[in-house]
Amino acid sequence: MTNLEIILMMGGDKSGGNPYAPMLTLVLIIAVFYFFMIRPQMKRTKEQKKFREALKRGDKIITIGGIHGRIVEVQETTFTIEVEGGNKLRIEKTAVASSTSDQLGENK
Repeated sequence: MTNLEIILMMGGDKSGGNPYAPMLTLVLIIAVFYFFMIRPQMKRTKEQKKFREALKRGDKIITIGGIHGRIVEVQETTFTIEVEGGNKLRIEKTAVASSTSDQLGENK
């Protein structure tokens, strides 16, 4: 008999290890992924939505594109903001990055 035939006849390692170990490992990986990646992102999204819904007329904001302005009108999904020079822009609520009152050292 050749070595290959002997190895094939012996079959796999049947040492009686825990049959649930691979499944437990997979469950642990999914749990870590959820608690360190998915859950914090959902929390951050919820906080951003709450922040944008709380904005009102007169608030000074900064858009994602870096435009500074003051809210002059609030619609359901958009804001109309006034920028320097008296120009007005209509932007989506989701384009608001922050409020200038959120910046450190900024006076209202």
